[in-house]
Amino acid sequence: MNATPSPAASGGLAPLRLGTRRSALAMAQSGLIADLVREITGRPVELVEITTYGDTSREHLARIGGTGVFVSALRDALLSGEIDLAVHSLKDLPTAEPDGLTLAAIPRREDPRDALIARDGLTFDRLPPGARIGTGSPRRAAQLNAWARAFGLDIETVPIRGNVDTRIGYVRSGRLDAVVLAAAGLIRLGRIGEATELLDVGHVLPAPGQGALAVECAASNVALTARLAEIDDPYTRVAVTAERSLLAALEAGCSAPVGALADLLADGQVVTEMRLRGVVGSLDGTTLVQLSTTGPVPASPSEAGDLGRELAAEMLAKGAAGLMGERAL
Repeated sequence: MNATPSPAASGGLAPLRLGTRRSALAMAQSGLIADLVREITGRPVELVEITTYGDTSREHLARIGGTGVFVSALRDALLSGEIDLAVHSLKDLPTAEPDGLTLAAIPRREDPRDALIARDGLTFDRLPPGARIGTGSPRRAAQLNAWARAFGLDIETVPIRGNVDTRIGYVRSGRLDAVVLAAAGLIRLGRIGEATELLDVGHVLPAPGQGALAVECAASNVALTARLAEIDDPYTRVAVTAERSLLAALEAGCSAPVGALADLLADGQVVTEMRLRGVVGSLDGTTLVQLSTTGPVPASPSEAGDLGRELAAEMLAKGAAGLMGERAL
């Protein structure tokens, strides 16, 4: 836990306790939110480090079910009153909101794309035959294999876990030819310069909610909920709501091979439309169900949810249900 500012030093205001995972990336993300919360509330914020099951388990995320493994301990701390608010990577958050908690803010999203970090500065299309690419994500494996197949490249996707240093270390040591990570995490750590390519979403759709952060607090804390709403970005919220509604309608967790991205399309300076794209694929990339829909920007999260469910229904009609079980890497 960070040092707690004294009430006297902060004008008598008790600090807000912000729960976070212990990793360098989680701490960086939570630090960004802490700065925003200090600015809008005028109160000091202390980071409370909490260890989650996902941090201690060494199993591959696809095998332990991904959904909620980085979240449950933080939510328990909120419900017990140990902390006042928690910060999550939205892509790790289960789509069902638990009783007693509220998703108070989703600040403006960072770059949602995936990033390739390859040896010798290589881009994906220049990787050697038989290239070994590390990822713990069935979604990434499915789309990378499909993309490679499209231009005759033979690759092997290798399951990996660990923090950013560990994953990049597999490339630096020569154990892997490349790894794929979320660009947003690299940006927040000041390490995006190590990426050799930002992957085009036309080839690799990100995880639903990727690049966005979620600020959660107790529903009973009405005053804090109202203040946190000041850092909510309405465009980000409708976009990620559409993506997560698609995920929920497919009855898939965050370890399933599902990608989704809602783009806000502008005419000059005015946002006029939203395009939602979704994909489900077999791990070997031989089968992809990929569809999109474009329409007016949803006027509310409820409308955005309807859009996600409608596209999911179309994907299920095209055979997506048969690909939902493909999680083991």
